[in-house]
Amino acid sequence: MALVEIRALHKRFGAVGVLHGIDLDVSAGQVVCMLGSSGSGKTTLLRCINHLETIDSGSIHVGGELVGYRMGRDGHLIAQTDRATSAQRARIGMVFQRFNLFGHLDAISNVCEAPVHVRKVPIAQARAQAAELLEAVGLAGKEHHYPHQLSGGQQQRVAIARALAMEPRLMLFDEPTSALDPELVGEVLETMRALASKGMTMIIVTHEMNFAREVADRVIMMDGGKVVEDAPPAQFFSAPSHARTQAFLARMR
Repeated sequence: MALVEIRALHKRFGAVGVLHGIDLDVSAGQVVCMLGSSGSGKTTLLRCINHLETIDSGSIHVGGELVGYRMGRDGHLIAQTDRATSAQRARIGMVFQRFNLFGHLDAISNVCEAPVHVRKVPIAQARAQAAELLEAVGLAGKEHHYPHQLSGGQQQRVAIARALAMEPRLMLFDEPTSALDPELVGEVLETMRALASKGMTMIIVTHEMNFAREVADRVIMMDGGKVVEDAPPAQFFSAPSHARTQAFLARMR
């Protein structure tokens, strides 16, 4: 069974259709990079996976659980309680374009905030785990630095450590390097490479072509709210089958 199973997913914002019948499976341990032009539906799809956006029809299962809903007797989706949805979301880490750190908390407190208040981990245990995670993302010695004392790349690595502190089974990344100065991009990508090497399941929206080529197991092209190409990196970048993929890659080059 795939860790992530998406079937016939549709999403609208008012009269505007954004996702049109998405079908997608992601196996445990896979790294999937999603490419596509602005407005193609990439970020909306990520936000639907962890139920930051509701869906109009279709289904999303993560770890065999229907995310955000339960199935009614008539086959229609019924919204779960906020508590049940929050419990599911806690197992799906998400890293955004902006770091969204708490400015009044130092790095170690940002990382252990959710484990203490959501998972009820004892504070001493949470802080010890947070220190290990900060070391793992290359921030040993920065535990007591506040966000304004850290570079953008360092802040994003704190955000990654914060997501990992909830022990997620799936990590979602929404263009995690797009807000960074070019010289800071590499340190964040290196952290993500390390996660991939440890078998973390990741779905990544990115425009970092070399990263996708080197790290992804699959690369997906989205266009007009649909998946138009899904292939291993070697095939995706050297012999794409869809005209929209070909045009997109030509522009990126």
